[in-house]
Amino acid sequence: MSDCMKKSLLWLLLMSCCSTPCSGSGDEPDVRCLKSFLRSVVDPGGALKSSWNFHNATKGYIRGFTGVTCWSADQHRVWSLRLSGLGLQGPFPRGLRDCASMTGTLDLSSNSFAGPIPKDISLQLPFVTSLNLSYNGFRGPIPPGMGKMGEFLAHVDLGHNQLSGQIPLELSRLRFLASMNVANNSLSGPIPAFLQGFPVASFAGNDGLCGAPLDRRCPASARSRMQISGESSVGAAVGFVLGFVVAFYFPQWFSRRLHPYVYRFL
Repeated sequence: MSDCMKKSLLWLLLMSCCSTPCSGSGDEPDVRCLKSFLRSVVDPGGALKSSWNFHNATKGYIRGFTGVTCWSADQHRVWSLRLSGLGLQGPFPRGLRDCASMTGTLDLSSNSFAGPIPKDISLQLPFVTSLNLSYNGFRGPIPPGMGKMGEFLAHVDLGHNQLSGQIPLELSRLRFLASMNVANNSLSGPIPAFLQGFPVASFAGNDGLCGAPLDRRCPASARSRMQISGESSVGAAVGFVLGFVVAFYFPQWFSRRLHPYVYRFL
């Protein structure tokens, strides 16, 4: 089965399992998700508080919430959250894990969020296809765990933040990545080969970045570190597999080789 067929099948399964309206009791996951989200953000202008009324008993009431898009008239689970330019503040919002049917867009752009992007972002947003965190105050590294969102994530915009460090090689796992923007941060190091086909504008404004598609050449030391890092990862994986095979198929040999060291330690 091809990747596209697998992706389509998973979407159909999500649609079929998420047909229960999200407007029922406050214990439903989507309602818990939005309640946690609202509690974790600072909303000085009341952009969310003015419409996110959880006391409404009308069927499908969260479809009227600012920025909330549900699957359809018959499937009222949260599909996307588009909350750009609402003046929201605070760290990366909590509670998104309960919006398990959100397979569309999370757009928090042009707000005043700050702090790190969560290391476990792949657990909080396992199925989103588009992630826009641009024009905020997020700082720290791009989490390598973002690469675990590879089954769905196609569009990533982290531009105009305060992110630092290198672009993690783990992002190569994003098999459907169609656009990637990290412009105007404080990133450094070589641009990984799997991202070099994206436009120059996607990487501009990072004085420490080097390599294609930028005109800035990387120092030999930076290229060496990138090569060693890649080779070390591959070598560690191969070594682990070989060790497992030896231990599994030749247990007596493995035991004899290990026994003297265990004896000395004891």
